[in-house]
Amino acid sequence: MTSSLRLFNTKSLKKELFKPNDPNNVKLYTCGPTVYNYAHIGNLRTYVFEDLLKRVLLYFGYGVEHVMNLTDVDDKTIRGAIADNKKLDDYTAVFKKAFFEDLTTLNILPANHYPAATDHIPEMIQMIEQLLQNKIAYIGADGSVYFSIRQFPNYGSLSHLDLSELKSGASNRVEVDEYDKESATDFVLWKSYDVNRDGQIFWESPFGKGRPGWHLECSAMAMKYLGDTLDLHMGGVDNIFPHHENEIAQSEACSKKHFCPFWVHVEHLIVEGKKMSKSLGNFHTLRDLLDKGYSGKQVRYLLLQTHYKTQLNFTFDGLRGSQSSLERLQNFIDRLLSAESVKKSDFGDLIKKYEQKFNDSLLEDINISSALATLFDCLREFNPLLDKDQVDKEDREKLIELFKRFDQILGLFTFNEKNIEMTQDLDQALQDREKAREDKDWTEADRLRDYILSKGYQIEDTPKGPQLKKS
Repeated sequence: MTSSLRLFNTKSLKKELFKPNDPNNVKLYTCGPTVYNYAHIGNLRTYVFEDLLKRVLLYFGYGVEHVMNLTDVDDKTIRGAIADNKKLDDYTAVFKKAFFEDLTTLNILPANHYPAATDHIPEMIQMIEQLLQNKIAYIGADGSVYFSIRQFPNYGSLSHLDLSELKSGASNRVEVDEYDKESATDFVLWKSYDVNRDGQIFWESPFGKGRPGWHLECSAMAMKYLGDTLDLHMGGVDNIFPHHENEIAQSEACSKKHFCPFWVHVEHLIVEGKKMSKSLGNFHTLRDLLDKGYSGKQVRYLLLQTHYKTQLNFTFDGLRGSQSSLERLQNFIDRLLSAESVKKSDFGDLIKKYEQKFNDSLLEDINISSALATLFDCLREFNPLLDKDQVDKEDREKLIELFKRFDQILGLFTFNEKNIEMTQDLDQALQDREKAREDKDWTEADRLRDYILSKGYQIEDTPKGPQLKKS
């Protein structure tokens, strides 16, 4: 059952009701990695939000067909392969594998399709041929094929840039894949082969040896898997111009149809208030954070807790705070799984109220801060009641099911009763430790504590006395 989801549309610069052509088959395209290096936390912030929004769609009953590309041929991958004296496929294979490992670690739902650019060169050539036929593309003196932005009056509709003056100089051409907004000139669709620049990396085409332009790759793969018109396109704000602007231009110039009505973009991530840069020593990959002892779920929590339209300032204090917050939430779930009560309670209406508040937060432009606040409101409401044995089994089961629904969106929790089961041996060790402490036998108490820790449990003080909790 679909609901009234409102999102900020970059194309209109306002919040709009999301209305896909077919709610049972939302055509979603997200820009994937350029596989020349390990993904950094800025990339991962975008991927985690895209996963969050996709989960929201699924949660509210939409069907989703999701395509995420792998850019395995562009300026960066070619430079990297040549520098390492490797074949392009061998060079990118390492980073493709790492990318999928990162997705698993961050509990990101898989896309339906992960097309790689090098597997779709024929589709790209066919698209260029159509653009040449439509007289919107031309072959330059250097043998490369370019898109003429003067032949596409709607150019600039996504980025909302004032291109009137820049268009007058559109006979200038740009060959590089990435460039800034001051270079709104004709962009390359097919980059002619240069042995000094490209080594032995090229494809044959009707236009001569070369390789496709980066912008064209996404258009060709999106249209192959999702058709001429998408429902939703997502990516980072750095892709609005030129990449997504160029996607629109070449796709619509080729198909003569509206490419995508709804665009959602994620703001930048900065580190300790500064732009992330290797030269500043503040460049972090997921592997860096895992090596420091943080878990994928802790990193996921940090990356999803800030609204996507707000710049996220990554700090290690913030990561430690996320670690603590996630532990509080997981401890509450473990309490629900292990608590016992003979008292009768009826909190059904209160539980429904929390679920409605959570849902309403998500439907209003993915207000994740408000959604997460709802979870902590639940903790403040029910933890004191659990302390007093005032939540019966039926309501505990309702709360567990509620948090399972929350987790369909968040992807953060574990619902495994083995987490809170204690073996008879460990239970006895805990009792013996308390007896040793009463007898002031600190050596024995410390030995039993260390034994419990070695089995993967920690001792937690509660109003009911010391209890064991899985580490």
